[in-house]
Amino acid sequence: MRYWQNCGPLGLSLPKAACHLHFRAQLRYTVPITDDLMATTEYIWGVAQMERHTADGIVITVHYTVDANDGTYSAGAYGSVGLEAPEGNVIPYADLTPELVIGWVQEKLGGEEKVAEIEAALQAQIDQQRTPTTAAGVPWS
Repeated sequence: MRYWQNCGPLGLSLPKAACHLHFRAQLRYTVPITDDLMATTEYIWGVAQMERHTADGIVITVHYTVDANDGTYSAGAYGSVGLEAPEGNVIPYADLTPELVIGWVQEKLGGEEKVAEIEAALQAQIDQQRTPTTAAGVPWS
């Protein structure tokens, strides 16, 4: 049985300052959205931290971030996935790349379908910032 766990509160917005404290991965791409503004949203998947066994370097947990930015508005998510020890050849810890680890994360989350779901949730947050449907306050001063 394969073991993995999604420990992160996906959809949680992170302060920009907190995002910059984490290692930034090189997996970024843009997706045009079709609305009146013709904005383009950039999604950046990052590896914030990894936990590994010191004896063999096998990574057991990856903490990841996903940031979305359309140039005006932004949203972010943070999560963790647990990994099982690989069968067969092990890639040495020093040879791991952000792209490789992010690929593992996305696979463990459920592949392209789950990636699209996460990015759609972030896009919904950006859309809500652009055109709010709720407001707070009182009508008197």
